[in-house]
Amino acid sequence: MATTALQGHPVHTCGELPQLGSPAPDFTVVKPDLSECTLGDLKGQKVVINIFPSVDTPVCAASVRRFNVEAAGRENTVVLCLSRDLPFAGARFCAAEGLDKVVTVSDFRNAGFAQAYGTLLVDGPLAGLHARAVVVVGEDGLVKHTELVADITSEPNYESALAAL
Repeated sequence: MATTALQGHPVHTCGELPQLGSPAPDFTVVKPDLSECTLGDLKGQKVVINIFPSVDTPVCAASVRRFNVEAAGRENTVVLCLSRDLPFAGARFCAAEGLDKVVTVSDFRNAGFAQAYGTLLVDGPLAGLHARAVVVVGEDGLVKHTELVADITSEPNYESALAAL
């Protein structure tokens, strides 16, 4: 169990982020067209996983916008923006904002990702949603960077995540 905060109040996750240098756990998430995507589908690519509670909050929306800009021009890189939102919410948001360099995905069908990556909040007002975190997986399938953001209301360290690419 890891501890983060929501507006300065401690909240806990169901586990820990994967260890640096370890094989990234596989997962199955749902894309906006309701098809499934696994980490195995992205084998051989660099993958940034931007994890957050809901795209319908200002900080989460800002992280999707920022990674969309930062993903542009990155060779062999996929950015997954992952929440427990229904897949339609991510598609609606990206369409309204003109964002086309990120892929919004959801683990609403099961908590497999949340359990494997330790990001499911187990207490506090957002219990059942994801904590804010970033994981970078290299082309070799190994974890290159992790960040559990200290307070869910803060943005992640974009520079550190992108440096890991």
